[in-house]
Amino acid sequence: MDIRGFCQCWKWQVVCSFLLCSWGWVSGQLRYSIVEESEPGTLVGNVAQDLGIKRAELSQRSIHLRSEKYQRYFSVNQANGGLVVKDRIDRESLCGSSPSCLLQIEVVAENPVELFTLEIEILDINDNSPTFSSNYPIIEITELLTSPGARFALNIAKDSDVGVNGVSQYTLNTNPYFSLSVKNRKDGTLIPQLILEKVLDREEKQEHHLVLTAIDGGEPARSGTCRITIVVLDINDNPPVFNQSVYKISIRENLPLNTVILTLNATDQDDGANGEIQFSFDDHTFENAREIFSLNEQNGEVSINRRVDFEEQTFYELSIKAIDKGIPKLEGNCIIQVEIEDVNDNSPEISFAKIANDIPENALSGDVVGFINVKDKDFGKNGDIRLDLSPNVPFKIRTLKNRYALVIDGNLDREQTPRYTIELTASDLGSPPLYGRTSVTLGVSDINDNAPVFTQSTYNAFIKENSDPGTLLCTVSATDLDEGVNSDLVYSIVESQIDGSSVSSFVYIHSNDGNIYAQRSFDYEQIQVLQITIKVEDSGSPQLSSTVPVFIFILDRNDNPPSLLYPEHSEDLIVQERIPKSTSAGYLVTKLSAVDLDSGHNAWLVFTLIDPINYSFQVSKLTGEVRTVRGLQETENMEQQLFISISDQGTPPLSTTVTVLVSIADEVIVERPKSGDFLTHSKSPSDMTLYLIISLVAISLVSLVTFMILLVKCLRKDSYDYSSSCCILGGSQSKSYTDQYQPTLYLNTDGTLKYMEVRMVPPGSQGQSYQTNLPPALEQQDFNILMPVDFPQLKDLIKDTTTPSEVTGLNNSGMVNIKNKIFD
Repeated sequence: MDIRGFCQCWKWQVVCSFLLCSWGWVSGQLRYSIVEESEPGTLVGNVAQDLGIKRAELSQRSIHLRSEKYQRYFSVNQANGGLVVKDRIDRESLCGSSPSCLLQIEVVAENPVELFTLEIEILDINDNSPTFSSNYPIIEITELLTSPGARFALNIAKDSDVGVNGVSQYTLNTNPYFSLSVKNRKDGTLIPQLILEKVLDREEKQEHHLVLTAIDGGEPARSGTCRITIVVLDINDNPPVFNQSVYKISIRENLPLNTVILTLNATDQDDGANGEIQFSFDDHTFENAREIFSLNEQNGEVSINRRVDFEEQTFYELSIKAIDKGIPKLEGNCIIQVEIEDVNDNSPEISFAKIANDIPENALSGDVVGFINVKDKDFGKNGDIRLDLSPNVPFKIRTLKNRYALVIDGNLDREQTPRYTIELTASDLGSPPLYGRTSVTLGVSDINDNAPVFTQSTYNAFIKENSDPGTLLCTVSATDLDEGVNSDLVYSIVESQIDGSSVSSFVYIHSNDGNIYAQRSFDYEQIQVLQITIKVEDSGSPQLSSTVPVFIFILDRNDNPPSLLYPEHSEDLIVQERIPKSTSAGYLVTKLSAVDLDSGHNAWLVFTLIDPINYSFQVSKLTGEVRTVRGLQETENMEQQLFISISDQGTPPLSTTVTVLVSIADEVIVERPKSGDFLTHSKSPSDMTLYLIISLVAISLVSLVTFMILLVKCLRKDSYDYSSSCCILGGSQSKSYTDQYQPTLYLNTDGTLKYMEVRMVPPGSQGQSYQTNLPPALEQQDFNILMPVDFPQLKDLIKDTTTPSEVTGLNNSGMVNIKNKIFD
């Protein structure tokens, strides 16, 4: 147990003090000596005996060694307490060259614990021989120049042993030229020196071989040797000599690399190394010349090491020295003067400086757009320049005081050519001529010289009536050949009046994207076609603009139920008719005439009898005629009630129900209708509805063909001008367009409406002329000769229950639109 290590902790200091007092603490010092390299098991000394420990107590005291560094070399015999060698001991590895080598080891005895210090001195033995750092040194001595008595330092020998076992003397083999001198330093180191005793003659003997021996003082003595070679050097008394002091040569530039331009010749009268010559540049040769020319140090060849350029330098001067290999080295000098001849090896160099990045396309002819600078490093004709310009460009070259200017020579149009790439070619007058080329890119800046153009000559838009405000009608699009701000387009609607209202109240256009939206909900029965004019304007200065017509066609929806025109009825659509009791089958009770303000299928009417109480009456599906199916009997009621549905063919279909009260009388007095009230008094059946439908369909087809012809004429821009064309179908002219059509009414002989004819009225006519045919007498005939007679205005014949009647115009099929109006 390591009591001291245990007691180093401060927490256990009190406990340690008690233990030490209890066990006792004995401290002593022992010292032994032993030579190095002793065999393992060699007895160093008896530790137990020297410490006064009895042999009987050895097993109880348990003596052992403590040393991390040296414990492996020694051990204690537990039986007799002897200290013996455990491992090989090398003094030189433990203590190096130190004169004293002491090993500190602690001896610990237990029960009680006692700690002793043990010093073991390791004694040196002569087990190492002296050695030299170099076994074959060479010393050079110049003949005749080195006087006797000259000293030359020699390498000292090293011996790992110390004391008397170290180097104690040096010896030199006997010879007539050299002797040995040994000096002793204060630290005891011996320094050997070689002394020249006689002048050396190289011609007599070129080399001398000596043996130096170092001997130590051990028993037995050990020694080490080195062999010294003395080389006698020749005296160099003749310098190299060139056959010329100055060499003058001329060479052409651009010679191939490694071309030999000159071979130097120098001689040396000495022999051997003193006569061997090396060529080199001296310090008077500039660095740039050293880079271009190379010199072979052995044979004196001067060659091209880098491209020779007349334009960089026309003359070089090389200072050359020839040095022999003697000692001391001697040298000779010469100068090489190199003239460089010019050849046409440089192409013209072109540079271009713009005045501005871009040229306005309205720039005038003769304006300078940039300056051209041309350089050729050659001289004479090799440096004279001719400058050419690529063809077919609106530019030319003008000479201005040894400079060139590029000027405009024509009209520029950015929309045709926004950028010009010009090739400038410069050639010199050398032989052969060399060329230099460069490309110049010139941009043309835009001016606002192009008006916007719509992608179509006219636009058609379709929208169903009753659509919500804000519905997208169509999109107009225009392009502008200009760029930048000059091509930023703004769309607007040209202000005009439609039926007394501003066009802006009908439609709206987005100024940026050209989307046209509805401002209101349209009614097909009021207006069918709108013509508006869209204007597009760029943002340049001055602003340029274009216009395009846009036709907006209102599409019909089935939003109007049929209206009963004839016969006379009450507000509850109740019709009263009288028939004689003697009526036979097929008797025409009445003929229902109705109209639908919609168009097309939405206005095709069908008459249907609803839930007939008896089968004495029937109604014609197409004509609306109500006839008896059989003769009336005495038992039947004197008053019959018929419910008739009038429905159109729209989606979804709309209908109106009419109640016909039929009174059966013994005799019916028929009055002849008057010409002014045929619609209110006539009750005879006719084919009015059928003929009216046929007439309206025919008029619709004619109107459609007419519209297509007008539209084709509008698209022919090169034949018609927008301001005077026939395309006046919409907008503020829609009303005048429909006013040219005037209706004529034709009646059967029984006074009922047979059909209506709409004819074109000359533009100069004023007002409206409605005609109808009245029979001379009321008879039960469906077809008679028709006689046109003058008839009051249609709006005087059609009455609404709340407002005066009016004609609104033509629908898409060419039919007359009558809004919320019925005949009295």
